[in-house]
Amino acid sequence: MQEPLGAVPTTAASTPAVSQDPMLRLTWTDRVTDARGYLVVHTLRSGIATGGTRMRPGCTLGEVEDLARGMAAKTAAFDLPVGGAKGGIDFDPKDPRAFGVLQRFMAAMRPWIEAHWVTAEDLGVPQHLVDEVFASLGMGQSYYSAIRRSTDPARTLERVRKGLNAQVPGGLLGDVIGGYGVAHACLGAARSHRWEIERTTVSIQGVGTMGGAAAWYLHEAGMKVVAVADAAGTLHDPAGLDVPALLDLRDAYGEIDRTRLPAGVVALPRAAVVGIEADVFVPAAISYAITPDNSFDVAAKVVVEAANAATTPEAEAMLAARGIPVVPDFVANAGAAAWAWWLLLGWVGMEHNDVTTAEDSFRLLRTQMAERVQVLLGRWHAEGVRPRETGLQMAVSDLDGQENTLVIP
Repeated sequence: MQEPLGAVPTTAASTPAVSQDPMLRLTWTDRVTDARGYLVVHTLRSGIATGGTRMRPGCTLGEVEDLARGMAAKTAAFDLPVGGAKGGIDFDPKDPRAFGVLQRFMAAMRPWIEAHWVTAEDLGVPQHLVDEVFASLGMGQSYYSAIRRSTDPARTLERVRKGLNAQVPGGLLGDVIGGYGVAHACLGAARSHRWEIERTTVSIQGVGTMGGAAAWYLHEAGMKVVAVADAAGTLHDPAGLDVPALLDLRDAYGEIDRTRLPAGVVALPRAAVVGIEADVFVPAAISYAITPDNSFDVAAKVVVEAANAATTPEAEAMLAARGIPVVPDFVANAGAAAWAWWLLLGWVGMEHNDVTTAEDSFRLLRTQMAERVQVLLGRWHAEGVRPRETGLQMAVSDLDGQENTLVIP
């Protein structure tokens, strides 16, 4: 387990190599649909890089590169013994041909998947779909390149599957753990501002796997969720939404059935969520959701990034000038990636018991998230240093090399 964080180093030399160019960029063209796919490996550590695979129309190499850089920062900030990577496919996940596209992309990336790249779900690609593709390719599960290094691959695979499928309040542990981490980043932000949790309000853009779980756990903690947004629009109730009821109305794509909304819920345009009056705003849907064009619409006192690269650098600077800190993605939404590696490394889940695995997982994540958010926002309040800058300084690690240091039980 990790010791509590101490003072954050501030020298330029302490900043990790996450600002450098990635070590590898690959571009793939699907011969069946002409879809483009990308793999960017930003850093290798112990010969491994980790990062999910997304699918959306308009996905670009530049976007995947930004996300891979974020993964490198994420693994370093949580002291994981691996580097950062990302996969992305420019294709509509709702297209009936999407599974075939994903399958062919993974087959093309097989040399990296077998030896170096641990991937998982991301925008448009749920974990069960990734695992179906890996099973069809004879690789069992998407953590394949890590599992095959284990001293007991069969036992590690069993631990991973049990952990991912453990039933917990809100859903399966593997589905909700990332949102649980985001919720505790929001709770940490509230405590750093000395707000009473029950009087703190939050608006959330996106109610898919990450945003939905964050909404559920914030509601359970007593924070008032006043707005959520999906692809169809924003749903608002200043008195607080019935989050469990709304989540029960979602379809497979994370969109809420408007024909069965609870009383008192007002339907607004999708973009309206950015300007909802709330203490905390959680962009949990798409990258680059907050731009210079809409940053002045942000009415929250703090932004907690649940989506990867949710705020452009220019917009983040504009928010900071208005006194609005942004808790960066590579800390706020790192729960899923960190937990996956804790599971692989046996820090949680060794008892093969759903209750023990969940309790240990939640305890470790909320403790580590609280420590990091306290440091980030503590420096913001005391010195005016942006949380992203502090986070990058916190992510001090030897990211490259160390080929044989990863030990998976």
